[in-house]
Amino acid sequence: MYPLLLKPVYKRIIWGGTRLKTDFGFESDAENIAEGWMLTCREDAVNEVLNGEHKGKTLDEVVMCGKDDLLGTLYTGGEFPLLIKLIDAKYDLSVQVHPDDDYAKKNENSKGKTEAWLILDCEKDARLIYGFNKEITRDEFKHSIYDNTLLKYVDTINVKKGDFFFIPAGTLHAIGGGILLAEVQQSCNTTYRVYDYNRLENGKSRPLHIDKAIDVTNTKPYKFKANITYQKIDDAIVSNLCECEWFKIKTASIDGKFNLDVSEKSFVSVIVLEGSAVISSDGVNANIKKGDSVFIAAGSKDVFITGHLSVLISTL
Repeated sequence: MYPLLLKPVYKRIIWGGTRLKTDFGFESDAENIAEGWMLTCREDAVNEVLNGEHKGKTLDEVVMCGKDDLLGTLYTGGEFPLLIKLIDAKYDLSVQVHPDDDYAKKNENSKGKTEAWLILDCEKDARLIYGFNKEITRDEFKHSIYDNTLLKYVDTINVKKGDFFFIPAGTLHAIGGGILLAEVQQSCNTTYRVYDYNRLENGKSRPLHIDKAIDVTNTKPYKFKANITYQKIDDAIVSNLCECEWFKIKTASIDGKFNLDVSEKSFVSVIVLEGSAVISSDGVNANIKKGDSVFIAAGSKDVFITGHLSVLISTL
């Protein structure tokens, strides 16, 4: 199958900014765009195909039809496995946590949510919340939520462009204001919010989900150190960011021609972070630029990206 160019799904949320419009060229009448869902195949949000014979169809109509194994042999059925976003946090996101697969299946009839972040840009002194700064009990966690002292127990980390973070289900976290990032996650949007800075949306506080958050949160400090490896492939420097049970993530800085390896095991998502190029497969060329999202079917042959650009590459 030829490379499918996908139309992002835009999400307006109170903490969002304008950088997805100004930096990535997203078009929306909304005052802000908090998230661009670059790869999504959910009942509540699905990408539209922008090119070729499938133009105008939704992604699920093309790849979830069951006629071809377009998702790859690692796809075991059920809902589409990944959700990939660009996120512009002008203001702090709520402090939150996501359930693992077992808890989500039992309590939400869904998959869990493990995710990863790549910092694309940030303001000076921008920070995020990443677990706890010391081990606390679940009772202490609960009391800190109710007495408004939670922030003294969380671990805050200063970030810079290029930083990478892996966030297993059960890790308390929050993206801080002034951060622009890419997020790769399981295709689950179940979020248990525990603290929202006492702010209002349309005159009302957003709901908290304290009991479920206490059930699923790992209250020990979570220490993660990115183990990034680098390869020179063709005219590209490939950075291997993450490989876990649910996804693999790489970036590639391309200055010329790059042969993208697409196995029978998994489809490939390509998000253009900088620059422009031509991507070709199955005898079809497509022009791509910053902010574009491309779906490449599993087993596609002779996939080439030619140009000067940086891309985020995600697979199962």
